[in-house]
Amino acid sequence: MKAIVYNGPRVVAVKDVPDASIEKPTDVLVRITATNICGSDLHMYEGRTTFEAGRVFGHENLGEVIEVGVGGRPGQDR
Repeated sequence: MKAIVYNGPRVVAVKDVPDASIEKPTDVLVRITATNICGSDLHMYEGRTTFEAGRVFGHENLGEVIEVGVGGRPGQDR
């Protein structure tokens, strides 16, 4: 899948990363249909945190639940 990867202050790139998978019973896989960066992402983007190079960046997402772990079900509050 494609992801925005942080490479250092003000340096990000779109890269292929391994597909996500269910690892714990409470995990949910979401096919992302829209995304954006948040104001809190700017702290990392501008180098004001200890965010490590190589990490996937961003957390403002919208999408469709495509799989749930054995401990959850679609529509369940978490």
